[in-house]
Parts: sequence; structure tokens; C-alpha cells
Amino acid sequence: MSNFFEKLRDPQQRKFFLSILGGKMLGLVLCFVVIYSASVYLNRTSKVHAQETPAAAPATPAPAAPAPAAETPKEAPAAPAAPAAAAAPADAAAAPATPPPNPPYVNPINTMWVLVTAFLVFFMQAGFMFLEAGFSRTRESVNVMLEGIVDTSLCGILFYCWGFAWMFGHGNGFIGHGDAAGHSWYFLQNLPDTYESTGVATIAIFLFQFAFADTCSTITSGAMVGRTGFWGDLWYSLGVSGFIYPIFGHWAWGPDGWLNTIPFWKTPFHDFAGSTVVHTIGGMIALAGAIVLGPRLGRKFVRDGGGPMPGHNMLIAAVGAIILWFGWYGFNPGSTLSAMDILGVARVATNTTLAACSGGLAAMFFVYPRAKKWDCGMTLNGLLAGLVAITCPCYWVSPFGALMIGVVAGIVVVLGTDLLEWLRIDDPCGAWPVHGVAGIWGTLSLGLFATGEFGAPTPTGADTSAAALVKGLFYGGGTDQLVAQVIGNFSIGIGVFITAMLLMYAVKATGTLRVSKEGEQIGLDLHEHGGEAYPEMVIHNK
Repeated sequence: MSNFFEKLRDPQQRKFFLSILGGKMLGLVLCFVVIYSASVYLNRTSKVHAQETPAAAPATPAPAAPAPAAETPKEAPAAPAAPAAAAAPADAAAAPATPPPNPPYVNPINTMWVLVTAFLVFFMQAGFMFLEAGFSRTRESVNVMLEGIVDTSLCGILFYCWGFAWMFGHGNGFIGHGDAAGHSWYFLQNLPDTYESTGVATIAIFLFQFAFADTCSTITSGAMVGRTGFWGDLWYSLGVSGFIYPIFGHWAWGPDGWLNTIPFWKTPFHDFAGSTVVHTIGGMIALAGAIVLGPRLGRKFVRDGGGPMPGHNMLIAAVGAIILWFGWYGFNPGSTLSAMDILGVARVATNTTLAACSGGLAAMFFVYPRAKKWDCGMTLNGLLAGLVAITCPCYWVSPFGALMIGVVAGIVVVLGTDLLEWLRIDDPCGAWPVHGVAGIWGTLSLGLFATGEFGAPTPTGADTSAAALVKGLFYGGGTDQLVAQVIGNFSIGIGVFITAMLLMYAVKATGTLRVSKEGEQIGLDLHEHGGEAYPEMVIHNK
């Protein structure tokens, strides 16, 4: 303490101390203001489920016999309970309270189906982390792992604050905000019990769609491995998860997104599980990031006599790819939002499997003549390309169509990789060929391979009415659906790429997007995180 008071006698030290103290107090006051404002907002009458019994609904005497569940009005599912309790208070006090029945407008089976598939989609993050770490070098493995964890956490908070409202709320053709009555869904307030006509709890839809948003954010990092500063990653992830994905996603998946009823075209755009909304968006952002960052130090391209830098661990890359394949059984079948559509769910799962199988084999055989070697890395990207491609048309194509879509995906992912090499763009994990190129192909393939036999899933089964059927060119449907797919995919893809380029250049202007030359040479793990993934191996090599 004596040392402290001694320093206070110095005017410079006293001024320095008072400046720090004043800044701390100001920060504390601001924190209390934010906390108070948030508490006022969150403690309003709004709540997570806002479908309430109308105040004007008059109470009715207790009926002689309870009405069947199917006849209970949606607006007042618990109405019979209150008069009964008033008529016999002694009985109510004597017997333990029983929970009210599920309201008839909530489908518990479909809600649980959506939750289970959401967990599967979330587990794909482990696959992404393994795959990207395997394709990267040892000195950036910790960076890949931490980016996956932090991007997931940041995406969850942003999707909770405003992302879900912007993407899945009503609003206009370009961005949503909440329900059709004008109530905002920010911070998950004012949510209805169920989302639109799905019969699924809206809060379960939020969790499912958060896992999708997280997937899109993670795709981006695959093209930016090895030279992105961690602050830069945080800044661009904020732009991707908080703005680009929910806004452009609303165009196709929002309840009033303009691609649902293209104003100047006769057929709406379709993207069942996200070849465009998740994968093309993620792939185009990844391409923008790779362009703005530039190649890694020492990267020599094929046209200059070099080739891709080998990944450090194909074992964990292969395991990561299979984990992603497994997670896709939540991604695609879960997008039915209905376990009651049993044939649709089974068809989607089968088509997903066949496209992955044919995509992996097509890529492996397509690259074999080049070096007379069986390429594991390209085979992994081929099966992933098949999965990406089938994500859009999986509900509307036959198993044979799924096989063909996977074969083409396995070829175009190789050609996409070749194009990046020729353009001297460094994409360590092949994020743009896998998600961008295969996503474009998968979206367009619906306009070719849709059989015209299948409509859309509903809470109780499949809608096979003539208006719901989707038919492609190869099955006599003409070019209407194909043109709609071109309009939707290109509108979102080009819009996202331009926006992502602006985002990446803005982050670059802050000086945080790329690490210094010295930091890249010693490795991101040491430079950014102070530790290595394989310290024993490094010591042994020294």
C-alpha cells in the first residue's frame, strides 16, 4: 500500500490511475445498462410460445363428458379443465394434478424426429473438424479445432439473437423479422407453439436450423486453413453467421422468400435440404476468402510445376468424412420435418446413400489415370460431393437418379479442383469444389431428374396432389423447373459471392485476416494459440 500511495504523489501516475479507474467505471456502468435493458426486454409479456387462448373466448360450463381430443379447439386446448376444477375443488385438492394433454396442433412424433435429426446434423461438426485437420498440416491442427468450436458457439448466439428471425420469420421477399402480425422473433421472443403448418414445435425448428447454419459457417474455414488470423476468423464468422446466411437463406426458405414464388416465373425454386442454401452459400464464401487471403507460403501450383500440399493425417480425414456421411442422415431425412412420411424419409435416406457411394467411386476412378494411384483424398471429396449434390433433389428423384447425380458430382469436384489449381487459388480442403461446384450441380439436377411422382412431406404423410408434384426435363417436365433452379441458385450464389468479397476485403482492411509471415512460418498453433497438437512429435524431430 505504501508503494501505491507513493506513486499517487506523482502527477503523471495519478493521472494514469484516474484514467484507468474512470474507464473501468464507465465500462461497468455500460454493462449494467445493457443488462437492465435486456432484462426489461426479456421480461415483457412475450414468451417462447405465444399462441394463447383469446381473451374474448367465454368460459363454458363443464360438459357432461369430455370432448374427444380431435374435436378440441386449437385456440383453447385446456378450456375444459378450468370449469371442472371449479366444480369440484375438493377433488382437485385431494388428487395430484395431471399434466394437460398435448395440444392437437403440436405433433410430438414429428417434433422428436426433428430434434433427433438436429443432433445428427450437429455431430457433423466433429466430422468437419477431423476432415479439415487431416487435410491441413500439423502446425495448424489446434487452430482448426478451436475454430470449429468457436464458430459453432458464435453461430448459436447470433442465430438466437436475430438469425432465426431474419431467416424464418415473416417480413418481405428478402428478409424476415417475426410473425405475420408484426411481432418480432428476436431473442426467440413471441414464437408460436408450432412453425407454420408443420406441427413441429418452433423451438425445435430453431435448433434444427441452427445446426444447418453452423454447417454453412464451418464450410468457409476449409478454404482458409493455414494462414487466417484468429481475430480475422471471428470477424468474418460474425458476417457469415449473423448476416449473409440468414438473409440469403430467407430468399429460398423464408415463409415469404421471393424464390418461393418467383414473380417473373411460373414455377417456384426448390431446395429440399440445402444444396444451395447451405452448400452453395458456404462454398461461395469459401472461394471469396481463399481469393482475398492468397495462397499459403510455399504453395506451388500444378501449372508452375508443383501441386497441392499434402494433408498431415489422412486417417482422421477419412474418419471425418464418414462422420459427415453419418450426419447427413439427419441433414436430408430430417428436412422432411415429418416422421409420418415414412416412404419419403426412407427414399431420402436411400438416395443420400447411393449418391455418396457413386460420388466417391466416380472421383477415385476419374483421377486414377493421371498417376496410376488410388487417391484417398480425392475419393473422400468425391463422396462428400455426392452428398452435397443429392441434398437438394433427394426427395423428388428415384434411386437411379441419385446414382447418376452422385457420379456427375464425383467428376465435377475433380474438375473444380483442377480449375482452382489453374487459377492459382489455394483451397486446402477443397471447400469450393465440394460445396460450391457440387452444390450448383445438385441444385440444377432437380430440374433434370425429378420424376414427377413425389410432392412434398406433410405432418401426416406425403402430399401427392398434382400441384405439389415436381417433374424434371428427363421425365417429361420440360425446362420450367430447370430454369427456376438456375434462377434461384445463380441469384443466391452470385449475390453471396459479391457480398462475401466485400466482407473479406473489409476484414482484411483491419489487418486481422491473415497472420504475419513469421506467424505462418512457425505455424498458427504456436503463433495464435501457444501450443501444438503433437508436442512429442515436434520434440522428437528436433
